[in-house]
Amino acid sequence: MSTILNTNGDSLAIPRLDDKVKGNFYVITADWNSDITYTLRDGALDVLRKAGVEDSKIKTISVPGTVELVNAAALAVKEGVTAAVIVIGCVIRGDTPHFDYVCRIAAQGTAELNSLGKAPVIFGVLTVDNLQQAQERAGGILGNKGAEAAAAAVTMANFHISFWL
Repeated sequence: MSTILNTNGDSLAIPRLDDKVKGNFYVITADWNSDITYTLRDGALDVLRKAGVEDSKIKTISVPGTVELVNAAALAVKEGVTAAVIVIGCVIRGDTPHFDYVCRIAAQGTAELNSLGKAPVIFGVLTVDNLQQAQERAGGILGNKGAEAAAAAVTMANFHISFWL
């Protein structure tokens, strides 16, 4: 996902969900850095609804931290009737290499789930140097990355349907 500022736009284009898309949209959110992640989650939920996803097809799940997102996403993909999965987290760089390990696990795990081709898994994890950067991306001057992740999820769910037609 690129930022709204990088795409020369001032608003997010929300795709319309194809009525042929079946299955649930999972929004899996890390509780760690909840001031940020819950704002991202709320942005994602808003876009899913505006795109035409029924509330009954939106499943929200909370996990303790960003590492746990991969496990929950794997279960959602395994569920079998999944339109898309959005993983939402926020990892803020600290003084130890922990940041690198957490980011690597989340990114690699998401990539591996995507490579299965069963359902799109959208990486809505902020990996930032400080709290200000996170706030800028969670409803601040750089938009809401959770909302952008939801737009990508709808687009990819539509793509999965069109691929099989």
